Amino acid sequence: LGLTPAPGYTTFRPPVSASMQHRSPAAATASGAASTAAAMEPGVGGVEPAVTLDQVPRWSDPDQRLYTPSSSSATAEAADGGSEPAASAFLSFSDPLTGDDGGAAGGGCAGASRFPVDHEINSRIYLWRGHPWNMEVDAVVNSTNESLDEAHSSPGLHAAAGSGLAEECATLGGCRTGMAKMTNAYDLPARKVIHTVGPKYAVKYHTAAENALSHCYRSCLELLIENGLESIAMGCIYTEAKNYPREPAAHVAIRTVRRFLEKQKGKIAGVIFCITSSSDTEIYKRLLPLYFPRDKQEEETAVSKLPADVGDENGETVIDERKIRIRPLPAGAADRTVATAPLDLPLESGLASRSTFKLDSYLDPSFMSLIKDPDLRRKEQWGKSSQAQKRFNYARLLGYGDIGFPPLSAAEEYSLHSRYLAKANSLNLSEIAEMKIIYRGGVDSEGRPVMVVVGAHFLLRCLDLERFVLHVVKEFEPLIQKPYTIVYLHSAASLQP
Repeated sequence: LGLTPAPGYTTFRPPVSASMQHRSPAAATASGAASTAAAMEPGVGGVEPAVTLDQVPRWSDPDQRLYTPSSSSATAEAADGGSEPAASAFLSFSDPLTGDDGGAAGGGCAGASRFPVDHEINSRIYLWRGHPWNMEVDAVVNSTNESLDEAHSSPGLHAAAGSGLAEECATLGGCRTGMAKMTNAYDLPARKVIHTVGPKYAVKYHTAAENALSHCYRSCLELLIENGLESIAMGCIYTEAKNYPREPAAHVAIRTVRRFLEKQKGKIAGVIFCITSSSDTEIYKRLLPLYFPRDKQEEETAVSKLPADVGDENGETVIDERKIRIRPLPAGAADRTVATAPLDLPLESGLASRSTFKLDSYLDPSFMSLIKDPDLRRKEQWGKSSQAQKRFNYARLLGYGDIGFPPLSAAEEYSLHSRYLAKANSLNLSEIAEMKIIYRGGVDSEGRPVMVVVGAHFLLRCLDLERFVLHVVKEFEPLIQKPYTIVYLHSAASLQP
């Protein structure tokens, strides 16, 4: 319904009459039809007029309601040779909620609506077929890449804005995925251009791409109100070049805008969804009533058609496993000690026991289920350090003396080992392996793998104790599930016998 300005053409701003500023519901259909027809007509000499917010169909306007029998009959009369149907008939949306398709496929469940009717929010939503470059709004959105270069920007933007836009983009230093930056609009009717970088899509990283796309829309809206602007025209930030599926992306876009307006509706006058293809038009016609229901009937029907996951209060996907869960202390624990019997965790020296006892079953998933005050527990452990020093001590054997740390519990040992193993796998420890301090030495007479430890090599070559420990953890990891043998060579490792 809106045409993109051809290269070399400019736009002009028609005067806005008082009737456009204050439209009554009775005049909405007539004014919408006239303004749409005017927007479709190129100006004198091929110059396309600028389109103001009052000329864009509002989602809550009566002429944007669902098809009625009267509108269908009017179309039929026009086909039989009667008068030509009004422009609003082409803008009317088919009913996305009463059709059979997708009725059973909805992931929502019966109950309270997650997106209740809000007429104040609905009055700020607009739907426009065409590029936003001839929109006379406060800001238009450009979907681009991290370099903000002209070749990867939204089609038609730089041709309509002029060379000044590319020159200013070159001074911004790029933009990260999910973020947004603002420039002047130059030859566009809009005041500003907001540039944002949509994510590349891969099924493996679906959640990350979904949240990055949500952040794109939210960043644009945040930048809008930070600069005291009120209206914005947004094309589809999810471009075909980045392989984002169209309908899942539209869900993210619409629900993110809805969640943002729930918090900031007093600061935004209008959000225009600009769509350029018939397929996207059909998608938005079906999805807008789910997130912006206009009456109770749409709200109730949308409950069963919304996806199961509609994100958090910002519209971002929530992964339960990544939530921080904190369990409060029981009531009455004045001395910070919980009157609970301590967990009978199995204790054995060495890392070989960590999988044998299935310690995962002992670990409380609520990260902070306190059995005893940590400081008090640590004090008791230090009191037992003398017993730990009587154990076989590699540090003493190598001439380092006693290291009097208290013994770890099985759960603490497992957690510490997991952290070291993750770090070891992320580093290149080849220089430690070349020192031949510890290495695989075949199998023993019973077929068990043998690890050889050379004490003299450790004293002469090991300069980074932390990297050596990471290497040891990494080397032993394949062996600790079954019995194994350690051969320690003590020759020249100490001045003592």
